[in-house]
Amino acid sequence: MNSVVIAVTVMVILSLVRVNIVIALIIGAIIGGLTGGLSLNETMGAFNKGLGNGATIALSYAMLGTFAVAISKSGITDLLSNMIIKKISLNTSAMQFIYIKYMLLALVLLAAISSQNLVPVHIAFIPILIPPLLHSIAQLQLDRRVVACVITFGLVGTYMLLPVGFGGIFLNDILLKNLVDNGVKATSSQLPLAMSIPVFGMFLGLLTAILFTYRKKRVYDVSKILEVESEKKDIKPFYIFIALLSIVTALGLQLYTNSIILGSLAGFIIFIVAGVIRANETQDFFTRGLKMMGMIGFIMIAANGFASVINSTGGVETLVSSVVDVIGDNKSLAVLLMLIVGLFITMGIGSSFSTIPIIAAIYAPLCMQLDFSVMATITLIGTAAALGDAGSPASDSTLGPTSGLNVDGQHDHIWDSVVPTFIHYNIPLILFGWISAVYIF
Repeated sequence: MNSVVIAVTVMVILSLVRVNIVIALIIGAIIGGLTGGLSLNETMGAFNKGLGNGATIALSYAMLGTFAVAISKSGITDLLSNMIIKKISLNTSAMQFIYIKYMLLALVLLAAISSQNLVPVHIAFIPILIPPLLHSIAQLQLDRRVVACVITFGLVGTYMLLPVGFGGIFLNDILLKNLVDNGVKATSSQLPLAMSIPVFGMFLGLLTAILFTYRKKRVYDVSKILEVESEKKDIKPFYIFIALLSIVTALGLQLYTNSIILGSLAGFIIFIVAGVIRANETQDFFTRGLKMMGMIGFIMIAANGFASVINSTGGVETLVSSVVDVIGDNKSLAVLLMLIVGLFITMGIGSSFSTIPIIAAIYAPLCMQLDFSVMATITLIGTAAALGDAGSPASDSTLGPTSGLNVDGQHDHIWDSVVPTFIHYNIPLILFGWISAVYIF
């Protein structure tokens, strides 16, 4: 058994039985390191070395949470929630009810898509937009699992298909570069078309989640929502103006400096200077922000340690190379195994962006050896890298939705975010990636 497979399997099993994901990552890393031939000291040395890579992310999310709590106090995001709640009454017809429900899901999907391409803030919008909508979600009795699926589709499917913002980084700066560097004569115009069929598979998974799997109503405890998000806030026009100013400032600084920390800090300072938040309240706001987003930070720190151990064992290269020994000249089996290996690697590393350089170095020459077309090679490597991003316990594509949907403790990260997105996206990605690489391209 390969050390990567063992480490990821242990981590996933522990997560599924509700062991805290940070503990699961640490135990998985230790077992993976020992299985991969490292001593206990070497394993912990590699783990500790990787922890530093997640420190910036952790502080970024803590500041983002603080900024989100400040925005919440202004009441700007509650305007939308109040509008939705007012439309829902005892006299609301079934058709009106359905219309409001799908309009809410469309709004969330649009925000998720925009966060990758139009306004590339990634998951930063989630703790700002989603918590105030929990009242509407509860009144609609909308299953939060479908909201998690909608957000994750917007985050992952968008960067896989559209070459703008994060999509430009994934498709052009990383995927295309590594393909060309490894001898594949691909062009930027081929990438969106090659990835369109796997993304279409994800879209079918999204429709399945919305129309079938999570179609039934789900009841949430409103009292728990009220503990973290008051239903009626004193919405003042001045506060709304300050909130808009702070959001624009934070966004501009984040895009200019590529720093969530600086952007969130600047936005928060504007609230203090304007008197919306008193200076002696900053401790309380930071504590609440840390409670909202801090767990993501700790998980990302542990995930970086986990990935460092995985890379130190050399198990990734061994796993990929072992595929070559098994497949022979069987194209169909080659595609299936390469996709499954990509799934394990991405779930272990936690980032599709970091997976491409690892697998492209071996997959690209293998695809040329098996006489795959350029389009099939793009589809295979791009899909293999993206697999696991949706459905990984340590991916920000699942951690992000949980951060917004679980502020009241009624949305479990593993069973309400990870498992639903894994089923509805990773399975279609494997199926449609395999079909497109074998039969279409």
